[in-house]
Amino acid sequence: MFWDKAALVYDFFEKTYNGKVYRGTGMVVAEEIGADDVVLECACGTGAISVFVAPVCARLTATDFSEGMLKRVAKKAKYFTNMEVMRADITKLSFPDNCFDKVIAGNVIHLLDNPHAAVKELARVCKTGGKIIIPTYINKKNGKTGKMAALLGKAGAGFKRQFDLESYQRFFLEAGYKDVTYRLVDGKMPCAIAIIKNEKPSETKA
Repeated sequence: MFWDKAALVYDFFEKTYNGKVYRGTGMVVAEEIGADDVVLECACGTGAISVFVAPVCARLTATDFSEGMLKRVAKKAKYFTNMEVMRADITKLSFPDNCFDKVIAGNVIHLLDNPHAAVKELARVCKTGGKIIIPTYINKKNGKTGKMAALLGKAGAGFKRQFDLESYQRFFLEAGYKDVTYRLVDGKMPCAIAIIKNEKPSETKA
């Protein structure tokens, strides 16, 4: 599996190539988290966002589908008494409805065959009135694949789609989510952070 192998060098690559965005994304996401929040993070990877969220929330459950990634994030989880790590499929979460104050899914929806269904699953486990926070690397303009994204795709990253900011906003609008704000962390490979207030969307694509 590509991501199991990538876990060995993921932090080094991100910090070297896109360090400003890599760190900045976690910092911005943490600003959306409250001290009493019970948080779910899907596709946590090596824990780049987790290490910013855990210190500011009541409890964090960090999940990923890749065993290699989970081994990496588990080492970081040892520094936090309120953080647990487990394997989970973002498209079929085992958690009950309405059980998390905030739900995070970083840099994953562009890898999924049915990202609208995944967002719907995130909304299911998030409390009404809570927030769904979805950071995603984007291309700078015109929806064209950036050079680094193209290289990662050839290496086996499995990108299903590419976004620029406009197409990223349109993705959520088409899914029926209208109460969405966006924060941009700019750099070599920018990250657009969609922050959705979890109300029932007017029309959700499955």
